[in-house]
Amino acid sequence: MSVEGRDTDIPMIISVDDHVVEPPDLWTSRLPARYRDVGPRVERDKAKFSFAGGVFSYEKGVEDGEWCDWWIYDDLVYPFPKLSAAVGFDDLDVTPTTYDEIRPGCWKQADRLADMTANHVEASICFPNTLPRFCGQTFYEQGVKREGGDPELARLCIEAYNDWMVEEWCAGEGRGRLIPLAMIPLWDPELAAAEVRRMADRGCFAVTFTENPHPLGLPSIHSGHWDPFFAACQETETVVCMHIGSSSRMPATSPDAPFIVSSTLTFQNAMGSMLDFIFSGTLERFPRLKIAYSEGQVGWMPYVLERADKLWAERSDNSFGTSLPNPPSSYVPGRIYGCIFDDETGLRNRDVIGMDQICFETDYPHADSTFPHSKKVAADICAQAGLDETETYKLLRGNAIEAFGLHRFGITG
Repeated sequence: MSVEGRDTDIPMIISVDDHVVEPPDLWTSRLPARYRDVGPRVERDKAKFSFAGGVFSYEKGVEDGEWCDWWIYDDLVYPFPKLSAAVGFDDLDVTPTTYDEIRPGCWKQADRLADMTANHVEASICFPNTLPRFCGQTFYEQGVKREGGDPELARLCIEAYNDWMVEEWCAGEGRGRLIPLAMIPLWDPELAAAEVRRMADRGCFAVTFTENPHPLGLPSIHSGHWDPFFAACQETETVVCMHIGSSSRMPATSPDAPFIVSSTLTFQNAMGSMLDFIFSGTLERFPRLKIAYSEGQVGWMPYVLERADKLWAERSDNSFGTSLPNPPSSYVPGRIYGCIFDDETGLRNRDVIGMDQICFETDYPHADSTFPHSKKVAADICAQAGLDETETYKLLRGNAIEAFGLHRFGITG
């Protein structure tokens, strides 16, 4: 497909990491009637937010507070902060917001498509944003991990979201521009595999997964527990997408370190996850499985892969090493995709990483988003890294087409 306004110097962008703010009636309009009073729903009430010591805190029903839309799900009360829909706000802080105040493109399809066109973006893959968190951790925590939780309601919430994704968000005028990304039931790999296959039958070939299940209280990537899920992804050519923070844990050095320290170190989550996928043998057992890291950047990859290869050569098949039959770096080409928005160091080392493995993202509508200047940002970063026309094309759209099989959505060049 094509979008009017294609630029021959900077090709229309395919962003592999954006977010959609879930509509307030998503679950009340789709869950069975018996669950609508306990399933996710929005209530408006006043709130007071604060941020101290790296921790957000909030209070609901404060008379002198500011209006906030609150997600309510069983006993969970989840506020809607500006940071979840930062685009359009002049001043960003920890104060609450409502659906009336955020930019319509955050959650309305027609407005999102208009914002994409204005931002030189042809197609976009959108992660969950508010209540579910980046890979549906909320439904696992509330429905399964919590005492008294309802696993059936949690599963139905995930299916309702996935159906909304393909039937509304990515349908109609969004077809071929908004690329569906589904959630899975994290608590059961067989259920997860079934949902992968169900969604593939519905035309969805990407799922969001946790970068590290262990901090969530789930079996690790090394356990083999997830093999049914990975088998289904390989079988259906579904990409496993992992967003930083999808383990519900971010890097930190000390409790009193300023937030900017953690923000600088976010790449560590992707780095650790990549090593888990390689050294667990997952990519060896599933030779056609593809994984992608959103907001993980790639500048760290050259040294980490060099170090991993050297240790593999020194310690292969001993008690301090690995039984992996091939060098760690051999699992990257065509398999592991890094996603960037400002990583000039990574692009300068593209020959080591593999230019075919680096994708671009705009992160709409978060605070890091390059909207509405993504074309200029892309042009600047490509120029500063010395990318030629072919490399620029690969970064901004070609690699995404290959990684996510976007020909299935009519995107071929």
